[in-house]
Amino acid sequence: MLLASLLYTDGINTIIRMASVYAAEVGILDKHIILALLLVQIVAVPFSFLFARLAHWIGAKNSVLIAVAVYAIVTLLGYRMKTAADFYLLATLVGMVQGGGQALSRPMFASLVPRHRSSEFFGFWGVFEKFAGILGPALFAEAIRVTGSSRTAILSIVVFFVLGAVLLLTVDLKEGDRAAREAERGVHGARQPANPA
Repeated sequence: MLLASLLYTDGINTIIRMASVYAAEVGILDKHIILALLLVQIVAVPFSFLFARLAHWIGAKNSVLIAVAVYAIVTLLGYRMKTAADFYLLATLVGMVQGGGQALSRPMFASLVPRHRSSEFFGFWGVFEKFAGILGPALFAEAIRVTGSSRTAILSIVVFFVLGAVLLLTVDLKEGDRAAREAERGVHGARQPANPA
């Protein structure tokens, strides 16, 4: 779960950080870039609530997989982006999944963690979150260096979403939750005072 989150979060952070740079290189005017970034925030608010409902209907894991798939589509469409209208479309798609997709990852991880070890596990989560934003920009810069094209660089980010989704598919949330609760019962059982009889 940590590795999956590291990969797809790295891809998300790279898109967020490099979007305006890439748009400017493609020739999108600053006023359109600013409006598109504002559009992301406006769209994200209602879709965060919709994602909460979606998670209730189909589960957090499937909802996150949908968000990761949308981000992968954003990278593919970004490769073909030419106009401000294209950039507004991408901004809308990002806004639709930005809030909900990332917000669901944390409680999903929490369900896999025994409560008595939550600070330890979320310490790992915090470290992984700090690293999620290093590999993507590094790959982006290397792709530009090798190919001389920012279009190829944006396309390379899809790797993070594909690998993150594949790893997330292997996470068994029910088994993880069962193991975490069993670990909790083991600790509570060990703390019970011995029967004096």
